[in-house]
Amino acid sequence: MIKLNNIVFKYDNTNVPILNNVSFELNKGEIMAVVGPSGGGKSTLLRIISGLEQPFSGSIEINQKMVFNKVTNVKPENRGIGMVFQDYALFPHMTVEKNIAYGVDHIPKKERKLRIETMLELVNLKGYEKRYPHQLSGGQQQRIALARALAPKPKILLLDEPFSNLDTEMLEKVRNELFEIINFTQITTIMVTHNPEDAKTADIILRLVSGKMSIV
Repeated sequence: MIKLNNIVFKYDNTNVPILNNVSFELNKGEIMAVVGPSGGGKSTLLRIISGLEQPFSGSIEINQKMVFNKVTNVKPENRGIGMVFQDYALFPHMTVEKNIAYGVDHIPKKERKLRIETMLELVNLKGYEKRYPHQLSGGQQQRIALARALAPKPKILLLDEPFSNLDTEMLEKVRNELFEIINFTQITTIMVTHNPEDAKTADIILRLVSGKMSIV
């Protein structure tokens, strides 16, 4: 489903790569946890996969389609990727319904309405359509962010520290709910986390230290 081959990334003001020949392959429905110390390149890896950053070299394939190499660079919106950010990045001025609709505003209105209803049922928040983000708990905001990411039916789901804003009491419940949804949808998922308990839910654990990778 996704294949990275010898990805190298470095910032213009340095000769030291923040990612150095990172390669891996994930099949449909597999979950990878990316772990390691701060500054090791974890979030940069997600930004490269999503197309928000461009590698210095290497290649990326998604669903057997080349999205990046020395002659190809597919735009982020055309890569078939959904992303849930650390702070959820919900639009505060939009209702839950409009937040979810944001990524599917190109499809017919009737189909869009059905997609929103399906996503709300999936994350167990049906009836919350007209609420605003500030009227939701942290766990509910996270599930709406997931619903928004899944609404366009992406091939790959990227999670950047998805549980870091949750208190200890809520964390385990929300984590279990999230991975129930991921397993149900069988979407290939890459999750950056600093929490060893989060990583236990993954099929594969990739450790990044100073840009160098190892499979744990």
